[in-house]
Amino acid sequence: MIRLGVNVPNFGPESTYDALLGWARFAEDGGFDTFVVSDHVVLTPEVAAVYPEPFHDPFVLLGWLAGQTSRVRLGTSVVLLPYRHPLHTARMSAMLHLMSGGRFVLGVGAGWSATEFAALGADYARRGPVTDEYLATITEAWAREQVDGAWTGPRPAGGRVPVWVGGASRRAIRRAVRSGGAWHPINPDLGWLRDRGLPALRAEAAEQGRPVPELVVRMKARLRAEPAGPERPAGVGSLGQIVGDVAALAALGAAEVILDPNPDRPRPRDYAAEQRALGEIRAAVRELSAPAAAR
Repeated sequence: MIRLGVNVPNFGPESTYDALLGWARFAEDGGFDTFVVSDHVVLTPEVAAVYPEPFHDPFVLLGWLAGQTSRVRLGTSVVLLPYRHPLHTARMSAMLHLMSGGRFVLGVGAGWSATEFAALGADYARRGPVTDEYLATITEAWAREQVDGAWTGPRPAGGRVPVWVGGASRRAIRRAVRSGGAWHPINPDLGWLRDRGLPALRAEAAEQGRPVPELVVRMKARLRAEPAGPERPAGVGSLGQIVGDVAALAALGAAEVILDPNPDRPRPRDYAAEQRALGEIRAAVRELSAPAAAR
């Protein structure tokens, strides 16, 4: 049975601490497998046009919510690796994984906002190679506890934290095969995923002589009363259309789908309505997945 997660909005004026705690409990009590949050550090106008303030730090937020939950996995979709020193990211991730009882998943990406890179003094042009370098350093720190003679622990159980690698570029796919437990494309077109993305992932795995990573897709989740038109993005439309998209991803081999109710542009949000829609989607997916005898 395919796993279902939810992307929790850790930004915007509605994201009070009570609301964030409510999202975590909704995910746990509602039977979702995972909840994830996003990452930005400096809300330049370019970033704030999509993610309005305040933007809550993912590591601090998930550390708090780990103590408020007991079953659901906690993750990032995605931490932007070039923004932080890799040894710092390695330590925060390992500590969060240990303190949550092994429930943390580190989703990583290279970033997209040139203005945010500039505000942080980071090199936007080299974000791809830097992400590769930093991820290699992080996994080395988890495995060895020492890098260049310096202690970098604690060491996570099993020697590493689960890693989801975001991005749809060829470099991101190479990164997912080399360093990730899962490839984590965000809002991919299903035709592209079937005809180009997954063949590229399998070809890269064969070239590197490594296993094909799991497929964990983050998909829009915008439930409408009427079916959407043929040009709709995956995850947008009637309940039947959205459940069909999840089923299509399952048929492509997806291990998990992260449902994302986030709008494309900021607007006043109704969290209660979003959670009701997510609950309907989850119930319909579980009904479709249940053995006929159990229905």
